[in-house]
Amino acid sequence: MTLVHWIEWSWLAHLAVGVIASLHAIRIKREASSALLWLFIIWSFPFLGAAIYAAYGVDRISAKAALRETAASAFRTHRAAHGPAPAASRNLLTDPWAQSLERALNTVLPDLPSVEGNRIQVFVTGDEAYPPMRAAMAAAQHHIHLQTFILANDSIGRDWMDLLVQKAHEGVQVRVLYDRFGSTPAVLTGFIHRYRRAAPRLRIAGWSLANPWRRQVQVNLRNHRKILVVDGRVAFTGGMNVTEINVTRPGRPADRDFHFEVHGPIVRELQFSFLDDWHFMTGEPAESLLAPEYFPELPPCGSARVRLVPGAPTGDGETLPDILFTLLTMARRQILLVSPYFVPTLDILRALRSAALRGLDVRLLVPKENNHVYAGWAGRAYYGTLLQAGARIVERHPPFLHAKALIIDDTVALVGTANVDSRSLRLNYETNLLVMDRDFLGQLKEAVLAEFQCGDELNWGAWVRRPHWHMWLERTAALLSPTL
Repeated sequence: MTLVHWIEWSWLAHLAVGVIASLHAIRIKREASSALLWLFIIWSFPFLGAAIYAAYGVDRISAKAALRETAASAFRTHRAAHGPAPAASRNLLTDPWAQSLERALNTVLPDLPSVEGNRIQVFVTGDEAYPPMRAAMAAAQHHIHLQTFILANDSIGRDWMDLLVQKAHEGVQVRVLYDRFGSTPAVLTGFIHRYRRAAPRLRIAGWSLANPWRRQVQVNLRNHRKILVVDGRVAFTGGMNVTEINVTRPGRPADRDFHFEVHGPIVRELQFSFLDDWHFMTGEPAESLLAPEYFPELPPCGSARVRLVPGAPTGDGETLPDILFTLLTMARRQILLVSPYFVPTLDILRALRSAALRGLDVRLLVPKENNHVYAGWAGRAYYGTLLQAGARIVERHPPFLHAKALIIDDTVALVGTANVDSRSLRLNYETNLLVMDRDFLGQLKEAVLAEFQCGDELNWGAWVRRPHWHMWLERTAALLSPTL
């Protein structure tokens, strides 16, 4: 075959593959922006573009998410039939605004009611959070359940895993669930493997819905949850992974992050969330996981009304976006939003802009230097429309800001693991808490405003005069928004 013939056949093959991939993308992508992005990739890079689409763009999410949801539904059904029952909540809300919010939440999350009688403490950085977490694990008598996105092969990861081995030798049941994508370095270095048979009561499982042996290379369905439950009586959740970047080290300050110590009946829901994921990945029987010893009775111990708000790529994938949009549109006075990755969907962006146009005090805190450079530039593409509407945006100086928090009117807060981007809102498994409590809101707002004081506020006049190459980078990075 001559070179000319080879080129002709190559282009015909590229045309055929491109047409097939394009028709598939047009058929399955719900948003035009996502479809256009994939069409651009498919046709810009002969064969490679179609291969990238096959690996990352083909919607294997719906089928796998449906499989996960089916398993979760069966687990919830077993709980309903055999216990332990969710904590009952009396409707003590008297504020019409709060009652309206509660009705909306009950519609979106009918199986996860608000639970009263809880106490929550705010931590900023691992310097504050890790000592009480480690102390709780060291004092465990029956079980330790640890779930994390990143389990790092560093000083913190080694220290915690050594402690868990010790507790397992003491007779404590230890379960560790990590995300294989987020913990890739620890997996590749063999760090996690060396602990798998370190103690008979220590069980370790990796979360992954990808299987290369079955040509399942989808890496979107990541488990971004961070939960620690000790003896079913105390829990910790928030944005911190098991890694030393959250603690102060010589020459390097700790990353800024929010984590929370939780006491009260809501601990049972965090326990159920962990065991639900564990059951799905390991196949351990629901009968043994839902045993009474994992769900001790927890009397009221505080004034916080809390609802567990999980994020998951369900069939419509809209649970978290619905709740976030509802909170933003119901705001009457103030919105304080903190997110390390701010690449909002158009409806969330419109809700924030509308709030600013209505004269609300809308403030957004983001990192000045992002650890994912493309996400930082993509987020900046959305600043202009918010600044123009009157919102205030502050870029926090290093160290890196990894905290996530939303405070509405000093009345309700949404905290946990979810970022304001498409990945967290539609693709990841997330854990968040919706909290109504004056004491907690006071703690959280004080921490949030302290972070605002450590940054530079963007000015509309200066923003419109920024260099053109900034605009070019922002708009280019924003093309990847559906996948960030």
